Amino acid sequence: MSRIGYKTIELPKGVEVKADGNTVTVKGAKGSLTREISSQIKMTIKDNEVNFEPIGDYNDKVRALHGTTRANVSNMVDGVTTGFKKTLKLVGVGYRAQLKGKNLTLNVGYSNPVEMTVPDDLTVEVPDNTTIHINGISKQAVGDFAASVRSVRSPEPYKGKGIRYENEHIIRKEGKTGK
Repeated sequence: MSRIGYKTIELPKGVEVKADGNTVTVKGAKGSLTREISSQIKMTIKDNEVNFEPIGDYNDKVRALHGTTRANVSNMVDGVTTGFKKTLKLVGVGYRAQLKGKNLTLNVGYSNPVEMTVPDDLTVEVPDNTTIHINGISKQAVGDFAASVRSVRSPEPYKGKGIRYENEHIIRKEGKTGK
């Protein structure tokens, strides 16, 4: 049984955590994040440490919320101090990406280019035609946008063409063999 919820979060220098009812706000050098937490979890902030305790009956739902709440607040602290980054690679002949202002244009084998608007809280860089870097302070926002870009052309198992995460390994299938 996991006990992640009971682990203490040590606050780095320059990070401030405030709790107002069920709303948690974390401020740091890179920005500020706000999130609602469950009313079944009690959060205490003391001496640059954040602790979480379940309130009432410790059933399966509260146990899951306990660990999840602690992990979410820990990710918020990491985000405002160091930030999060995802890198995507485009694999395929003629596949390329371009960034024009806040629009990401993907040419990935369709008849027309696919245009995606970058959210305001994220920064996207395209250092070369086949690499996309997505940066931000919210782990959820970075992951969601990276997943939406990847879903434009998911990697296929026969030739491996598509948009993939940087360290993703695609399990390849053997094609038809003619006799």
